[in-house]
Amino acid sequence: AMTTIGDLPEDVLVELLSLLPARDLLRTCRLVCTQWRYVVDLTTLWKRKCQRDGFYRQSLDRSISDWRIFYMLCHLKRNLIKNPSAEENFQHWTLDDNEGDEWKIEDLPGAHGNDMPDPTVHKYFVTSYGPCFKSQLITLQKEGYWNQLMDEKRPEITVKDWYAARFDCGCRYELTVRLLSKDYIVLEEFHPEPVVIEQWSDAKWREISHTFQNYPAGVRYIWFQHGGQDTQYWAGWYGIRVTNSSITIGPQT
Repeated sequence: AMTTIGDLPEDVLVELLSLLPARDLLRTCRLVCTQWRYVVDLTTLWKRKCQRDGFYRQSLDRSISDWRIFYMLCHLKRNLIKNPSAEENFQHWTLDDNEGDEWKIEDLPGAHGNDMPDPTVHKYFVTSYGPCFKSQLITLQKEGYWNQLMDEKRPEITVKDWYAARFDCGCRYELTVRLLSKDYIVLEEFHPEPVVIEQWSDAKWREISHTFQNYPAGVRYIWFQHGGQDTQYWAGWYGIRVTNSSITIGPQT
């Protein structure tokens, strides 16, 4: 008699199906028959996918309650801020405040500046003597994070930004990150005290980071805004420098 794919032992079927992209498994394979649905829902299948894609660590075994969600989050994980390091001019950024001599882009290390710890970053955005703020609004569903996932699993949302002063001028830096509902109501906010850097500082790049956990259900957007100005009102671009911003969602692997 001819053997069909349905006659394959479960472990072979797991091995075969684990080669397929997650969306095909969930949208197509799961609907084929009860046996396939059963296999697609198996923890072993998603653990196998994690192993294949390099997301698996032995130490995670006890802490992961849902390997399918863990796989999806690892697979989706990337920087949601577009053009974080000024490689595409001001594309994807909204210039909320653009005063003094306005925002500008410069090459690292810049006058009276330092290189970034990350050698892949080559440019930064720099502020002037009037308030300069820019922002991005991230639509989670558009980035692959469906509503139920955000509401039931509340994956960690990690925000990072890098800022530096120039050695010869004082400046201030500000960051605001808001988790917004579908009606743009603020559900949670990270807005630390502005950082004021005095003239003749070490001009080193510093990282600020924050992780949102156990936030309310209903998060549909993330709004990120940063900027500042110089504190000595010098014409030109003596204010805070920012680059390499990031927002990532999901497990800290």
